[in-house]
Amino acid sequence: MALPVIVGVDDPLSALEAVDWAADEAWSRGTRLHLVHAWLWEPDQAPESLDAQAARRSGEESLRVLAERAAARHREVEVTSGVVDSNPREALVALSAAAGLLVVGSRGSGGFQGLLVGSTSLHVTARASCPVVVVRAVGADATDGVAVGVEGREPSDGLLEFAFDSARRRGLPLRAVHAWSFPLVLGPGHALPPVYESGHVAAEEQRLLAEVMAGWQEKYPEVPVEEDAVRAGPAKRLVALSRTHQLVVVGRHGKPEGPLGRLGSVSQAVVHHAHCPVAVVPSA
Repeated sequence: MALPVIVGVDDPLSALEAVDWAADEAWSRGTRLHLVHAWLWEPDQAPESLDAQAARRSGEESLRVLAERAAARHREVEVTSGVVDSNPREALVALSAAAGLLVVGSRGSGGFQGLLVGSTSLHVTARASCPVVVVRAVGADATDGVAVGVEGREPSDGLLEFAFDSARRRGLPLRAVHAWSFPLVLGPGHALPPVYESGHVAAEEQRLLAEVMAGWQEKYPEVPVEEDAVRAGPAKRLVALSRTHQLVVVGRHGKPEGPLGRLGSVSQAVVHHAHCPVAVVPSA
C-alpha cells in the first residue's frame, strides 16, 4: 500500500480544514490517514502533574473527535491517530520520512494572529522528507484547477509528477507557470547586451516551457494543460493565481545554509501569501 497521508493537529478548531483536506487526499490516493498531535509539556512543569495529565487527555480527546470526523467523511479510508511526546516541529519532520504526504494547517497556536503561516508549518515545509501541503481554505472564486511553478531550464521531475498526479486524481486541469525576466545588466563591459527583443525572449521562454511539458502531457494525456510563460515574478504570479485555483504546487530549492533554510524565497512567499492550499515538493 502507498505511504500514508499524515496530518499534524495542533489546535482542534484550526485543524478542521487541514483534516478534511487530508481525508479527501487519502481517499483519492487509496491510502491510510494518520492524525498526530505532538505534545511536549513545559520543562518547568512536572510531567506527571495533574495539569500535564489533563492537557494530554485533552489532546487525545481532540484527536479522537477529529479522527471520527475524517472516518465519517470517507468510510473507505483507514483512519488512525496518536499523541507523540515530542516538540511538534521535530515530531512532524521525523514522521515525514515514512509519509507519502504531510498536511499541516496554515496558522499556528502561538497567539500571533497577524501571522499568515505558523512557525511550525514553515519549519516543516523547509525540512520534511516528503511533500508538505499547507492548507488554507479555498475561496468561492476557486473554480480553476492546479497551478504549478515550473523552472524551464532546470525542471524538477518530482515537482511535475506531484502536480500532474494531483490534477489527475481530482479531474482538474493543470496550469504550468514559467515566470521569466530579462537578465540584469550589471554595468559597462558586462557580457549581456543592454537591449533585448522582448518578442524573441518571450518566444524562447515559451519554447522552453513547451519542451518541458511535452513528455509529461504524453504521460498524463487525461490532464488538460495550459502553458503560462509570463514576464513576471514567480511568487507574485502564483499568489495571484491562488485566488482562483484549488491548489498551488511549488518546489523546494533553497539551500540549508541560506537565510531562509531549505524553503527558498519563492516558496516561502507563496506559502505565506497564497489564498488556497500550497504543496511544497522537495527536490530529489
